[in-house]
Amino acid sequence: MSAALEIDSVVKVFGTVRAVDGLNLVVPRGSMCGVIGPSGAGKTTAIRLILSILFPDAGSLKVLGRKSALDAKDQIGYLPEERGVYRKMRVDAFLLYIAQLKGVPREQAQTRAARLLSRLGLDDVGSRRCEDLSKGMLQRVQFIAAVLHEPELLILDEPFSGLDPVSVRLLKGLITEQQQRGATILFSTHVMAHAEELCDHIVMIHKGRKVLDEPMSALRRQFDPRRIRFEPLDMNADLGALGAVAGVERVLRTDEGCDIGLAEGVDPAIAIRGIVGQIAPARVEIQRLRLEDVFVRLVTEGGAGAESAQALRTHLQGLGGEGVGA
Repeated sequence: MSAALEIDSVVKVFGTVRAVDGLNLVVPRGSMCGVIGPSGAGKTTAIRLILSILFPDAGSLKVLGRKSALDAKDQIGYLPEERGVYRKMRVDAFLLYIAQLKGVPREQAQTRAARLLSRLGLDDVGSRRCEDLSKGMLQRVQFIAAVLHEPELLILDEPFSGLDPVSVRLLKGLITEQQQRGATILFSTHVMAHAEELCDHIVMIHKGRKVLDEPMSALRRQFDPRRIRFEPLDMNADLGALGAVAGVERVLRTDEGCDIGLAEGVDPAIAIRGIVGQIAPARVEIQRLRLEDVFVRLVTEGGAGAESAQALRTHLQGLGGEGVGA
C-alpha cells in the first residue's frame, strides 16, 4: 500500500525567502503525524503545497498515491488556520452544501452533521447563520465540515486555536476517532503538549527545513540523564539539603517538589541514591525528553537550516536519541 503523503525535495521560494527548503517526508497511511515548529517555520506553506493551493518551485509530491491533491480532492478534509465559512448561510445549510460537494448523499450528510453538532455541543445552532456564531463555535462548525465526508486524509492546521478547554477536549476525542476509523491525519501546531498527546510521529520544521522526523514512541524513550524530578514524601521537608548531595549542581523548586540538575559526567544512579538518602521520596525519576525542550533549544540556538539540524541532532544523540532527519 502506498503512503498517504510522499514529499520529495520540495522547494518553495517567495522572493529571497526559501519558505520550504528541500523538504522530504513520507507519511504512512493511518498515522497521525504532528508537524511542529515556530511561527514562520514553513508549516502552513508546506500544507498549502500538499493541497495544491500552492505549487513547488522544485521537487515533487504524491497525495494518496496520486500526483496531486487535485486528483484526490474528494478524499481530503482540510481545516485551515485562517478560518472561512459562508457567513450568511445557516449552519445546517452550509454543512449540507460542503458535504454534497464532496459527494455525500443528502440524507447521510444530514445525519452525520446532526450527530457531530451534538457531539461538539452545538445542538441548537443548525438554524443560525454562521455570522451569528462566536469564533469558537465557527471553528467547531468548520471542523465538522472537514470530516463530514469521512476523508482518507485529514489535514488540520492549528485546530485548537481559540477554543476553550472543554471544546479542546471534545475535538481531541473526535480527531482520535477519525484516526481509529482509518484516516491519515496531518496535524500542524506550535503547542507541543497537543502534539505529544495525540501524534504517533513528529516532524519539526525550522526555517523551511525538516530538522526532526521521529516516531513519538522513540522520543518518549529518550531521557535527559542530567535532570531528575523529585517529589518528597513529606511536602514540608527541607529540600535545601539536596544541594549538598555529591554531583548535584542545582535544585529548582516546583509545585510538586523540585527539579534537580546534575553536573556533567555524574552517574544519575549514584546521585539518586544520595538524594533519597537525604529525604524520603514519594517519586524520583530521570526526566523524559519533552518536545517543548527540543523546540526551545532549536529556536534559541538559531542559525541556518543545516546548522540548526546539526545542533538538534547533537542534542538528541546526547540524550540517547535514535536519529534525526535533515
